[in-house]
Amino acid sequence: MSSPTETPIEESLRVAARRFGTPLFVTDLATVDAACAAATAAFPDPIIRQYSVKANDVPAVIARVASQGFGANVVSRGEWALAHRAGVPNARITLEGVGKTPADLRDAVRAAAAGSPLRWIALESPEEAQALALTVRRTRQARLRIDVLYRLNPDVIPETHAGLAVGSGASKFGMTETEIGEAIEAGGGPDGLLRPRGIHLHVGSQLGAVDAWRDAVRKAVAMAALWRGSIETFDTVDLGGGFPVLPADQPSPAPERFARELPAALETVPDDRRPTRLAIEPGRALVARAGWLVARVLHVRDRGGRQVVIDAGMTELIRPALYGARHPIVALTSLGREFVPGAAAGRGAEPARVEGPICESTDSLGTHGLPPLRRGDLVAIADAGAYAASLGSAYNGRPRPPQVMRAPDGSLTVGRRRGSLASLG
Repeated sequence: MSSPTETPIEESLRVAARRFGTPLFVTDLATVDAACAAATAAFPDPIIRQYSVKANDVPAVIARVASQGFGANVVSRGEWALAHRAGVPNARITLEGVGKTPADLRDAVRAAAAGSPLRWIALESPEEAQALALTVRRTRQARLRIDVLYRLNPDVIPETHAGLAVGSGASKFGMTETEIGEAIEAGGGPDGLLRPRGIHLHVGSQLGAVDAWRDAVRKAVAMAALWRGSIETFDTVDLGGGFPVLPADQPSPAPERFARELPAALETVPDDRRPTRLAIEPGRALVARAGWLVARVLHVRDRGGRQVVIDAGMTELIRPALYGARHPIVALTSLGREFVPGAAAGRGAEPARVEGPICESTDSLGTHGLPPLRRGDLVAIADAGAYAASLGSAYNGRPRPPQVMRAPDGSLTVGRRRGSLASLG
């Protein structure tokens, strides 16, 4: 709760809309800091904490998370470049992803050859291991070796939306135990051009329970212990992320609840076979709650019920259209006046179907309780700090919104400028 000397978030959002226009993203840095602190308390040093850049790839956001003791986990040269722009060095960057291109692998090898290697690369298949080893060989540097992890498909049933269940057996992500053995051999074995360092794991996003995560972690720890018996360098298990950020009325496990499963998982293997390095890769859990998408009302209609069309939609926040995600929406003004929920008699909330501005019928944000609204009123979409800006598009010829950073003292600065019409070409 804000103290009398602090600027309430609603006022900051109204000010941001007046200064920078709509639609726009606002990231509350105090909320980012608190989320980072919670993840750090749950998974303290020496556990390696990497921020999954795909959740929000705005360099100003990456830089803030990095300032809280997190490295960067990237899935492409593009995200790698954004992490660099945020000031994260290669030694704190890890590269993963099912779609790594030959150019991604070449740049990773070039960085290592130049004496600035990435922390590790997580491999997705024996073919990718072979391609990376060949790229290393072409440098003709006899002593060059690349640290790699092997992504395990744990074949579990994550407690989440099917589209987010990347740890299921039918998923395109990761390898079976047999394929991991083939990938190790494809890289030259224990003494090859690829240095086997351990297992990488990611069960899924928005996990509603810890069961699948716990089972997958036990599989990863057991596999790492097995390989450590013959490969001395096999010392790492990267546990991935997946810690959920759900609406307040949907109970969900916090990072600390996941962390409580770790000791029992580690105790299933002998002391001398346990990983000496553990890592996590949260993304959404660090930035989702911090983000707001501020929009202006364009139309209010009766369509068998109230319908409100706003100037932000699936080009800025595709999650509702993509897999039915629900984001709370609050009014910042009502009939042209500042609005505080419950503070004005006769201006109570009534159901309204909120629609976006895009020429697609699926561009809908759901039904929300909102006060009377008219053209020009402001609303704010909550929990928009993850998989909003980074999943945005220019469909319908819409330049990207600006990213505004709200400091703990309430001051506002531009983290990324609004895109221009010229940028659409």
